[in-house]
Amino acid sequence: MGTRFLLALFLVLLVLGFEVQGAQLPQQDEPSSPTLLTQMQESLSSYWDSAKEAARGLYEKTYLPTVDEKLRDMYSKSTAAVSTYAGIFTDQLLTLLKGD
Repeated sequence: MGTRFLLALFLVLLVLGFEVQGAQLPQQDEPSSPTLLTQMQESLSSYWDSAKEAARGLYEKTYLPTVDEKLRDMYSKSTAAVSTYAGIFTDQLLTLLKGD
């Protein structure tokens, strides 16, 4: 068996495993304590929200049209670069999986 075949088989099994985990029976209405993962997600979400609010507040305090224009230009250039490299990565991955 080739490496590509094993990689494709692994990816298929991984996707099927996630599908099986997602198809579990719904839990009963028992009050249960939140799991560690749920607590971490809530904590990270609250940190992210507070960081967004702080950044928004700072942005509104120091709003300058020239800075805004520069930020928009940097954003458009960086998203163009990311989309280019993502396309290259996707092509390379498909070539690796498809083979010659």
